[in-house]
Amino acid sequence: MWLWLALLSAFLLGFYDITKKKALAKNGPIEVLFAATAISTLLLSPCLVLYSGPWMHHLMLMAKAVLVSASWISGMFALKLLPITTVSPLKATRPFFVVLLSLLIFGERLNALQYAGVALALASVAIMSLSGRKEASGSGSRSGYVAIAVSIAAGVASALYDKHIMASMEPLFVQSWTNLYITVIVGVYLLIARGISSDNAPLRWDWMLLLTAVIITGADMAYFFALGSEGALLSVISIVRRCSVIITFVFGALIFKEKNLRGKSLALLILLAGMVCLMLGNQ
Repeated sequence: MWLWLALLSAFLLGFYDITKKKALAKNGPIEVLFAATAISTLLLSPCLVLYSGPWMHHLMLMAKAVLVSASWISGMFALKLLPITTVSPLKATRPFFVVLLSLLIFGERLNALQYAGVALALASVAIMSLSGRKEASGSGSRSGYVAIAVSIAAGVASALYDKHIMASMEPLFVQSWTNLYITVIVGVYLLIARGISSDNAPLRWDWMLLLTAVIITGADMAYFFALGSEGALLSVISIVRRCSVIITFVFGALIFKEKNLRGKSLALLILLAGMVCLMLGNQ
């Protein structure tokens, strides 16, 4: 059951990237992130009443919220600066780093297929980087790649942390309260950013904001329930969720008319081959 929940999460994540990209047409990255998390928190507000926990658990969720906020904020800037067909495949490499760090931190051991999967992922990153250079240059492009690197690092740390906290917490408790803390963090960041910047354009309502919030709420709910299931494997769940890149790649080409898809297609195929190797290696 947990594998099907992971697949559902991957399906929703693919459309989340699409709606998020569309929402960025009318608002800035932080405004979109704040609106989406605030609406998601509102959708989950009944869980804030139904689920409570000791202060230690709340402190742990606050720490998770910091990691997630760092990942999302930098990821939003990357999506603003780089094509979605570049950002999504690069984000899809996070499960491979989760596997590597699980090897070092938790003492897990990889078999031959898993090592092959990691090698293919690194090859995919190299090809994607070369493809990205053909379509973008200048400080904006460099800033975009720095942002996506920060997003990946914080996302990997958050995934590893999830494995620890889900052993003692309910999925809806983790999702609802973490979402609330993320909303507060992003809100404070937004106020500070607006105080520093002279560009203080107001948040413009867009139905894509509501759709983005609904989709990410469903994707995260499926993820937390999958991770909290008996026998669930973080490495497999992380890999399966990154299959969302297939949806974002196809729609990025069809809707946003992005170019230089040949090199990215090769990188995507190599990445998918790496996912298959890791999945087979976990059986």
